[in-house]
Amino acid sequence: MKQYVIIGNGIAAAGCIEGIRSTDKDSKIIVVSEEKYPVYCRPLISYYLEGKTDLVKMNYRSSDYYEKMDCEVIYGHKAVKINKDSKEIILDDEKVIAYDAVCVASGSSPFVPPFAGLDTVEKKFSFMTIDDTLALEAAIDKNSKVLIIGAGLIGLKCAEGLKERVAEITVCDLANRVLSSILDDECAAMMQKNLEENGISFMLGDSAERFEKNTALMNSGKTVEFDVLVLAVGVRANTSLVKDAGGDVNRGIIINDKMETTIPNVYSAGDCTEGNDISLGANRVLAILPNAYMQGKCAGINMAGGDSIFDNAIPMNSIGFFGLHAMTAGSYFKENEGGEMYEEKGAGTLKRLFTRDGLLTGYILIGNTARAGIYTSLIRERTPLSSINFDLLKKDTTFAAFSRESRINKFGGAV
Repeated sequence: MKQYVIIGNGIAAAGCIEGIRSTDKDSKIIVVSEEKYPVYCRPLISYYLEGKTDLVKMNYRSSDYYEKMDCEVIYGHKAVKINKDSKEIILDDEKVIAYDAVCVASGSSPFVPPFAGLDTVEKKFSFMTIDDTLALEAAIDKNSKVLIIGAGLIGLKCAEGLKERVAEITVCDLANRVLSSILDDECAAMMQKNLEENGISFMLGDSAERFEKNTALMNSGKTVEFDVLVLAVGVRANTSLVKDAGGDVNRGIIINDKMETTIPNVYSAGDCTEGNDISLGANRVLAILPNAYMQGKCAGINMAGGDSIFDNAIPMNSIGFFGLHAMTAGSYFKENEGGEMYEEKGAGTLKRLFTRDGLLTGYILIGNTARAGIYTSLIRERTPLSSINFDLLKKDTTFAAFSRESRINKFGGAV
């Protein structure tokens, strides 16, 4: 029998466990979990702050999951080295674990710029884990003034989660718009307006230059007084295990479509990886939950001797703030890059579909996100638009845009 080791205990790890067990029911699986919790849905931490969920409901799988999957989980320890020659993992307590195949699902860590005076701030927090959330919760009260540095997904979800529990929230970012990595100026303005209407204040195109205890001195010369600081500037893939073992890394761990790294018997999955984005036609880090699970499952199947390929990864985001929802997927090519954009605007809604070379490459939906999965499948499957009634599909995400044969193959049943 083999011994499999999974480094990390997030969504990618769950996919890996299930991929292994779909092929190998008996060999040993050891999971190394730096956190002290079973696998949970990380995006739900803001809903915990809002009181919309609890620690049990945040679990990604049932309480007997690891028992059913016959896994050993080592909680509260970190893998610090991969010895590729002896095929061993070294933990932070010097424990040595042998492996036949290992999956590095180490995720990402907050990026904290070297702000001057940051060490003088007593109540400062990241917002990525359950422990971050519990620590933040313990530090706030109804009179707290909170400064959040970063107007991306993490910072804005933190703001939403805190809104009813503190007195004041200010979000700053060097970018001149919110959600700058996924939205353009006009789309971002729609989301920002909704956030402002719900009591969130913004300082965009500005950020902290230095801190003097509970005062942030901004690049613009302004000052912001706060009680609690949340650092949500960004994240970086945890690549050091593979890099130090001699594997190829860039912004993330380089993988192929079988989730193999450049080190034999070492696989990788999830937010720590860099793979091919088919909507862009280039490699990049795609740190999103659905891809993490699918990458993990693919890695697990291949670790156990199966033959699996995951070759249709795309960026996707499904977000909502105070009732206004947005979905994005794929890549947005401008006209000068050979692309075209179809647009519809309504009261509180916006739809943009991006096409190039006869394919749907990306979309942005704000307000009305019904049946967005149809657009997502067109991008993933690289469906030629000439094979469907795309003019109809632009207006309405209806199954009628597909031929009867396509409807049966794609959606099943009598459609």
